[in-house]
Amino acid sequence: MSSHSSDPAAVVQRQLEAYNARDMDALLAAYSETAEFYEHPSTLLASGAAALRERFATRFREPNLHAALLNRTVMGNFVVDHEEVQRTFPEGTGRIRLLMTYEVQSGRIVRAWILAGERTLD
Repeated sequence: MSSHSSDPAAVVQRQLEAYNARDMDALLAAYSETAEFYEHPSTLLASGAAALRERFATRFREPNLHAALLNRTVMGNFVVDHEEVQRTFPEGTGRIRLLMTYEVQSGRIVRAWILAGERTLD
């Protein structure tokens, strides 16, 4: 697939790669300027590019941050990723499993939902 593909799975893969590379510009390029980021089902965590930048900048300060894709399901313009993310929590380093749901329109993520599992400390 082209790196500029608007295929929903390709868009989500680009944002995952940018997240792991801590490439803020590439990451935000995958999102609409008015994208909304929710804690599932309806708690708004960030709305718009500036709020997303602030949220991701906080994550990017974690030295061990890395998201591993465990499974991906695509249905139309929705992509659901099951991920295991290495993080630095206030209690120490560890991992958390997430279900990330992305809605993609016109080649950009317009809405994303996070459903977090339990944290496991190292």
